[in-house]
Amino acid sequence: MATCHCLLLPVPFKPTIIPPKPISKITCSSITTQSQSAKQHLLTLISDQHRGLKTQNDPIKRSSIIQAIDAMADLGKDTVTTDDSLSATWRLLWTTEKEQLFIIEKAPLFGTQAGDVLQVIDVEKRTLNNVITFPPDGVFFVRSSIEVSSSQRVNFRFTSAVLRGKNWEIPLPPFGQGWFESLYIDEEIRVVKDIRGDYLVVDKAPYAWKE
Repeated sequence: MATCHCLLLPVPFKPTIIPPKPISKITCSSITTQSQSAKQHLLTLISDQHRGLKTQNDPIKRSSIIQAIDAMADLGKDTVTTDDSLSATWRLLWTTEKEQLFIIEKAPLFGTQAGDVLQVIDVEKRTLNNVITFPPDGVFFVRSSIEVSSSQRVNFRFTSAVLRGKNWEIPLPPFGQGWFESLYIDEEIRVVKDIRGDYLVVDKAPYAWKE
């Protein structure tokens, strides 16, 4: 029987080269676009809510607004919001704080209307004034001392309160302390959550409030 002797030659190994997947670049432009889109969405949601009065009886709307706030918080989570950028006269756009909403809602019972509701913050001087105006001459404000405790949290302690009219003033005792976190801040707005879980959306007032 014939035998066949075959020579088996090695086949050269050719590795399969898999091209790397393209890495999507995160640019300042894309971050800015995302931030502007999220901010506009939030501002649109709160635009017809009368600073939060209508939201009190609309849990679906409230949930949508808080989701939009959470989206803003995600954008601001690695930023410092307790530096000099916090110092400003901030004007209320929307809140869940029941005390402020009560005063805004009930002011007509006392023959007046609530005007701008403000937070006046000076980080360098470590002061905070919470202000509710009653045009043309009335104002109620609470003075506080503040202390920055982290990149986004500020502790505060009420020191005094004043109810003031055109030619009169009633001092009131201080009452309480707590903290708030500015979850997002830019040149136009600030988004806040406080110790009680209340939310606040404010913009920079076109003026600086003074006592």
